[in-house]
Amino acid sequence: MAQAAGRLAGVLGGVLEGPLPLRIRAWDGSEAGPAEAPTLVFRNRRALHRLLWKPGELGLARAWVAGDITVEGDLYEALGRLAPSVWQGGEPAPARRALPDGRTLRLAADVLALAGPSLPPAPPEEEVPRRHGVRHSIGRDRQAISHHYDVGNDFYALVLGPSFVYSCAYWPDPEATLEQAQAAKLDLICRKLALRPGMRLLDVGCGWGSLVLHAAEHYGVHAVGVTISAEQADLARKRVVDAGLTDRVEIRIQDYRRIEDGPFDAVSSVGMAEHVGSVAYRTYADQLYRLLRPGGRLLNHQIARRPLEDESGYAVDEFIDRYVFPDGELAPVGSTVSALESAGFEVRDLESIREHYALTLRAWVANLEANWSEAVRLVSPGRARIWRLYMAASALAFEQNNIGVNQVLAVRTGAGGASGMPLVRGTWGS
Repeated sequence: MAQAAGRLAGVLGGVLEGPLPLRIRAWDGSEAGPAEAPTLVFRNRRALHRLLWKPGELGLARAWVAGDITVEGDLYEALGRLAPSVWQGGEPAPARRALPDGRTLRLAADVLALAGPSLPPAPPEEEVPRRHGVRHSIGRDRQAISHHYDVGNDFYALVLGPSFVYSCAYWPDPEATLEQAQAAKLDLICRKLALRPGMRLLDVGCGWGSLVLHAAEHYGVHAVGVTISAEQADLARKRVVDAGLTDRVEIRIQDYRRIEDGPFDAVSSVGMAEHVGSVAYRTYADQLYRLLRPGGRLLNHQIARRPLEDESGYAVDEFIDRYVFPDGELAPVGSTVSALESAGFEVRDLESIREHYALTLRAWVANLEANWSEAVRLVSPGRARIWRLYMAASALAFEQNNIGVNQVLAVRTGAGGASGMPLVRGTWGS
């Protein structure tokens, strides 16, 4: 079909109700749209079939993961141009304005004429299969975590680098290396928790063990790290052995709800609470409170979304839920603080490090792109595309203040309300 790009441009312009923000190239080699813009490439008609059968974000996500569409040029610029109308950078968008019924039918007819009839294309194999069980039950959470984390430690090594830290780094200088920024983040957490030799530290959602290793080596603590990812635990245990810290660090495959050997002097939860979910968050907060001794500190490091006018209308982002973090949920930081306070904690400090996560994500994307062929070999082309899209879009979301990330420092006060906190903010270990 000659000049498919021009017809595509007309359809997309109708959907977006404005000028086409990207250049379009169709499967027949034709192009349309602004010459200076990144190019959205439709490699085949199957991309349109996906949009016909699943209009909106899920159809686009399936086309991207399957390789039916791609972007040539700067991916960040492409996402930024689309953001006002299509993409919210990893965060669920407000309800989009519905098109009038007649216009919707005309656009659907245009797409059908361009694509041709077809049966529904099968979803890419990387899509999460139908889930069973109660949302955020122990069994279902284990399945969700496995989907995201048990994809091969070698793949994560390519993306995360030697630090093996999968959470927002802390950049003392924008010119610092990713490894320097991650070391600074680990040390910041240890200082906020006022760790000292002989203390017991619990790290909930310990990943590959970087924080417990840092705390044991540099602060002399006895640390327990828990994860429900088998592959994370395997590598974390190997790292503990290699560091000669088996007498001070224990790695467990254990759900936070089943930890019974408190009290601990300090508890850290870094990038884990996003998996807890609103239905289980009070259980999470209550459990961490029980596991702390009086006077013990909690450092809760968590991504936050913006509050919505109608919280009952909050919907999980389909791309993220189907391909990245199944059952993951983001909450406003105010809700997190309220839940911790309701469990009995006194919240003593809150630090927003939103810009730091944008820098971290851009560094991870650079690592992935620099090792693209190896990443595809280790996982699959589809999963590599998932990671590139979600990390690049999330970097923009943090930069544009669509989502944030906060470190909340809280304490379980002791007798008479004693907090053990210093009088001056920032002198954490005093």
